[in-house]
Amino acid sequence: MSEPSSPGESQCGAPRFFVGCAEDESEGLDDCASMRTDMELYEDDLEDDSPPERQIMVGICCMMKKSKSKPMTQILERLCKFEYITVVIFPEDVILSEPVEKWPLCDCLISFHSKGFPLDKAVSYAKLRNPLLINDLNMQYYIQDRREVYRILQEEGIDLPRYAVLNRDPDKPDECNLVEGEDQVEVNGEVFLKPFVEKPVSAEDHNVYIYYPTSAGGGSQRLFRKIGSRSSVYSPESSVRKTGSYIYEEFMPTDGTDVKVYTVGPDYAHAEARKSPALDGKVERDSEGKEIRYPVMLTAMEKLVARKVCLAFKQTVCGFDLLRANGHSYVCDVNGFSFVKNSMKYYDDCAKILGNIVMRELAPQFQIPWSIPTEAEDIPIVPTTSGTMMELRCVIAVIRHGDRTPKQKMKMEVRNPMFFELFEKYGGYKTGKLKLKKPKQLQEVLDITRTLLADIGQHTDCEIEEKSSKLEQLKTVLEMYGHFSGINRKVQLTYLPHGQPKTSSEEEGMRNADRETCPLCIFMPYAL
Repeated sequence: MSEPSSPGESQCGAPRFFVGCAEDESEGLDDCASMRTDMELYEDDLEDDSPPERQIMVGICCMMKKSKSKPMTQILERLCKFEYITVVIFPEDVILSEPVEKWPLCDCLISFHSKGFPLDKAVSYAKLRNPLLINDLNMQYYIQDRREVYRILQEEGIDLPRYAVLNRDPDKPDECNLVEGEDQVEVNGEVFLKPFVEKPVSAEDHNVYIYYPTSAGGGSQRLFRKIGSRSSVYSPESSVRKTGSYIYEEFMPTDGTDVKVYTVGPDYAHAEARKSPALDGKVERDSEGKEIRYPVMLTAMEKLVARKVCLAFKQTVCGFDLLRANGHSYVCDVNGFSFVKNSMKYYDDCAKILGNIVMRELAPQFQIPWSIPTEAEDIPIVPTTSGTMMELRCVIAVIRHGDRTPKQKMKMEVRNPMFFELFEKYGGYKTGKLKLKKPKQLQEVLDITRTLLADIGQHTDCEIEEKSSKLEQLKTVLEMYGHFSGINRKVQLTYLPHGQPKTSSEEEGMRNADRETCPLCIFMPYAL
């Protein structure tokens, strides 16, 4: 572990955190040694080695699976490097079995709900001891209910998918405001066309279903908490669930990824992207079996959203999910206390921020001499075979692929009234130029071309000044690929009030020509 980089951090080598006991221990808690952690921590020498200054006790109150997880262990080891902070881990058996009066004492409490955790007891402990709370405990009740989560998000003006709540009476499941059609559902008068998402109102229930329209084959994708290498499966069942309360929301078309955001206070957010479980349900894992995550840069608006979520739910350490769709970012879930996995940079930042929060709030109260470090960022020096030198943090390059097929181009002059009607229809006379890229617009050009070629082929009496060879070429290019795309084709129309460039003597005679006799120039670049 690196040396402490701030004045407020301890210079001693071993971290000081242990599983603690209350001062008035019961008979069942007499043997404190049996409740120590296995992380090379020493309680026997605590009295001899503890500094003379008042120590701030930071309590970790959660299930053992969480307190012993790698992210938590990494962060606590760094947090203990603060000179005046000692971490106490509440034993799981004490949390579950003992009254809160016999829980270890602490000045600051980091506590969060997970499966099996007695949140009610944690709330009672906070009322009894009144410690500094890193994550508000009462708000964690709301986080367990998706209806409350969406209500709070809406009140804060945070974008979320269009949704409706279906509340069912367990005793009368058929009496609800749900009308189901083949490709839609109507919930409380709100219509959701397939694809739409069906979420249980309980945030602890991860069985989220996505229903597909019949035009896409019907059926549903059933999401669940990861089991091995699977996170969802396809089901041919197209009907919504008939028991339980659910949130129905509009399906957001993302690029196949979900963005996971992790805050540590309102001014810090770490973001990662993962493959969306709605794709094929297969979890992408690396050679070590860990789910593959990709670093993500948040936009300024997304950073503001992270700040709002952190403050609205009063969760200093908080994770939530973002969906990037249609040029906007939508919050679709708030998970509460969450840590990033396998990021040393995040562990460093998280421990430093939490330590600074604790010291800022409690150091004055205990008359501990401490101030927030304001030193400049450490210059990254790394050892090499030729001494030490600065570490290269980043290389930014803008690269353009130079080997590409040049666009093919065709140009022709047209005088037929149908082209002029199209030119006027889309406002070409305002600027004298018109660019057509939409499939509907390109189809109109193709229809005019086909009509003119058909008239030429039937030898009608109508005057068609355009050359059939040019029209054939225009038709061939427009019919390429079988569909239209502005990426590889577009039509540019330019009004030529004086015709094509002439000699100076001819040009003067053309200046008074009207629209019916002046041509349009069609220019069309296209890719083969």
